[in-house]
Amino acid sequence: MEQISLIEPQKMYADEIWKFRQEILEYDAENESQFAGCLSLDVSKSSEEWIKICELRKSEKTCDDAGTAVPAHTYLAIRKRDDKVVGVIDLRHHINHPILGTWGGHCGYSVRPSERGKGYAKEMLRLNIQNAKSKGIEKLLITCDIENAASEKVILASDGVYEKTIDVDGCKMKRYWITV
Repeated sequence: MEQISLIEPQKMYADEIWKFRQEILEYDAENESQFAGCLSLDVSKSSEEWIKICELRKSEKTCDDAGTAVPAHTYLAIRKRDDKVVGVIDLRHHINHPILGTWGGHCGYSVRPSERGKGYAKEMLRLNIQNAKSKGIEKLLITCDIENAASEKVILASDGVYEKTIDVDGCKMKRYWITV
């Protein structure tokens, strides 16, 4: 796998963000969680609008303005060789919220369809665990749909410890904890 870095969304990546969005819309049209970790990217009218939403989400004071009750950082997974956005992952500062504490967890992630199966999700999660550590988070709750074998494999490779399977509106979700 090629090297990647996680960086906060920036205008210099606006075109890449939009290409990432379009690829997911085309490839994952039937997937309800197609934009995991990419809050509002699906409904944003432009990359610039989404970047502003990501900025608002970072603070307890402004996250409500971005449509969320819990502050979070969003990161682009940038392949170093060519500056291509290969994925997006977020990190919620806490999960003291009914949905996040039950099945949303500390982070969600999406990998660009043309870049899947190359190890990027595993590396994104590894780097995000380092981000969690720097923010004082000691344990991460990560969940995945029982049918999402690829995500479960990423979680297990990151030392995720299975807790239980829950039902969320007819969807079975597996809960895992990762010690940071």
